[in-house]
Amino acid sequence: MNLVQLRHSKRGRRVAIAEEKQLRLLDEYTSTYALAWEAIRSGVELTTLASKHLSREELDYDSVYAGRSEWQILPPFDHPEEPARCLVSGTGLTHKASAARRQAMHEKDSGPKVVTDSMRMFQWGLEGGRPAAGSIGVQPEWFYKGRGEVLRGHGEPLEVPPYAHDGGEEPEMAGAYLIGPSGDPWRVGLAIGNEFSDHKMEAKNYLYLAPAKLRACAIGPELAVGAEFEDIRGGVRIERGGRAIWSAEIATGEANMSHSLANIEYHQFKYAAHRRPGDVHIHFIGADAFSFGAGIELLDGDIMVVEWQGLGRALRNPIRIDRSPESYVRVKGVS
Repeated sequence: MNLVQLRHSKRGRRVAIAEEKQLRLLDEYTSTYALAWEAIRSGVELTTLASKHLSREELDYDSVYAGRSEWQILPPFDHPEEPARCLVSGTGLTHKASAARRQAMHEKDSGPKVVTDSMRMFQWGLEGGRPAAGSIGVQPEWFYKGRGEVLRGHGEPLEVPPYAHDGGEEPEMAGAYLIGPSGDPWRVGLAIGNEFSDHKMEAKNYLYLAPAKLRACAIGPELAVGAEFEDIRGGVRIERGGRAIWSAEIATGEANMSHSLANIEYHQFKYAAHRRPGDVHIHFIGADAFSFGAGIELLDGDIMVVEWQGLGRALRNPIRIDRSPESYVRVKGVS
């Protein structure tokens, strides 16, 4: 089952089940958060609960998807009331191609034929990132994107702020998680993701990776509940002026990764602070291609498109570059 979150200027938020041509609205739950919380609390499967609350109201999916409707597509999972209770993060260096690109960036500083920290970490994943069920494997790379305020939905622009060096797509899969009443993490579903980062800043020095990740990002338009994560294929492309200027095939899932999903999830939720009841986690899981690695520099208005088989319609977001001067932020003392 694939779910979509929507917002109407007068009717507020709603949840819908995505079908090929229609979005079928639910009649009680106004957010996927509320639906998932009730499923966890009651012990009823989320798909069963959603099916019991289908209304008779349908929306034309094509119109909503294209932005021709009064309904706007939201990220398919978030914290509807307190964005600060949504942690957006990710795991990197899980795919060989990603590690190789990072290696190439680092070689600019260390010289060729040097095994960089990135390659070492990828190798650690190959050696210990897929432990036996119930066992603890090696820790993967982890990065922080921000709180729920950085999340964007399908069709919304991804902004390059004045202090950024650039902005570029990172086609990934995102896991959506909710911490239940007893403090247990629950995977609600998987969504198409565009992790969006500042690659020029990262390329300047790999120690700038952390601030390069502090950017807006997008997930959606659909949340796939119960989706398998074994071998998922997809594609990414950049459109400019109505035509594709670059594209690539992409692959994710455990068959294409150095870490198992269970190991990634363990290291995300081993921290007690990451298991606060009621909190939401959006965690990017990585992929293996992006246009920056091909020498493409995105321009204002370019459209970034990411799609994964089985996860619904493609995620499309324009890039918006803020050319205004960087503003100095002054810190005041209270004394």
